[in-house]
Amino acid sequence: MADKKKTIVTMEGLLQKSGFQVRGFKRGQTVTGKVVEVTGRTVYINVGGKAEAIVAEKEYDMAKDYFRSLKPGDEVTGVVLMSENEAGQAVLSLKRAAADSKWKMFEQAMAEEQTLVVKVKSSTRGGLLVEIDGVFGFIPSSQIGHEYEDNQAALVGKDLRVKVVEVSRDNNRLVFSEKAVSEAEEIEKKREALSAVVVGGEYEGIVVGVVPFGVFVEVIVPMQKLTGELRLEGLVHISELSWEKIEEVNKFLKEGDKVTVQVIGTDEESGKLALSVKRLTSDPWLVVKTKYPTDSKHKGKVTKLMPYGVLVRVEKGIEGLIHASKLPAEKTFKEGDEVEVFVESVDVDKRRLSLGVVVQDTKGMIYK
Repeated sequence: MADKKKTIVTMEGLLQKSGFQVRGFKRGQTVTGKVVEVTGRTVYINVGGKAEAIVAEKEYDMAKDYFRSLKPGDEVTGVVLMSENEAGQAVLSLKRAAADSKWKMFEQAMAEEQTLVVKVKSSTRGGLLVEIDGVFGFIPSSQIGHEYEDNQAALVGKDLRVKVVEVSRDNNRLVFSEKAVSEAEEIEKKREALSAVVVGGEYEGIVVGVVPFGVFVEVIVPMQKLTGELRLEGLVHISELSWEKIEEVNKFLKEGDKVTVQVIGTDEESGKLALSVKRLTSDPWLVVKTKYPTDSKHKGKVTKLMPYGVLVRVEKGIEGLIHASKLPAEKTFKEGDEVEVFVESVDVDKRRLSLGVVVQDTKGMIYK
């Protein structure tokens, strides 16, 4: 009688043959499933095979809008809080999913320029801390309308209508604008005016403010679609006032002065212009190499005495330096003195003109 081979049948083999997988969840494990049913404050999720999970009920109050939006068939990803409760169900947390949903909502609101309502929690020197649906955001002072810009504290505890202007999920940064809602009409007019402004174009304006770093100029923009005058404000930075170096702005321009400016840039967000006065005239340094070759002699005027040398203006916008080591021992200088100089070297890229003093002896001989 021939021996019969014995086949050992194991539970693992049977499960493998049937294709059924045992679901054993561990605390902290991330699982994905589909919503089966949403009943009251409970969400039932199918997480594969016959395994069922529910969402921790305490999470409902933290993200009501998210849970109310869920419907059968929606795919969700959660973290296991409890591998099995008394009913044999895994208990999941959908905190991350709820948070992701909120960030997507803010991104969509920004893209579609939707108006949202936030609650002001506190006022700081830089703006307002606000909250919406459990998420905190910020309204910078620059994004608060004229009505409240001088009394931000009065807004604490109030609801404000805002628009999203910045969303950064990675940096947990959410920025709103109140004036984008309260001053929408004015902002739209500024946008239309900005679209009519020609970069490189010349405009007449009036100086409305003088600061150490430049002047603010109010420019009148001619509009075809709007009636009346529309004015935009812009800054002429101190470096854009003149080809010459300006030490004190208020000696160059004063409030009320009429000035012609060139637009060199626009800022759609602030509705302001970047302006220049000096670019309405040609840059004198463009012809320096031709006009001031090495060893050529010129007359100039001393403009400033410094420890390392003397500055001499040879023409408007062009100054050169006589280094202290090149100053004649027998000669003294003071501001306003006329002096004859020769060119030692020119560096157009760095806008540097190195000069020496032309010295004559008692017999009229010229020395460098």
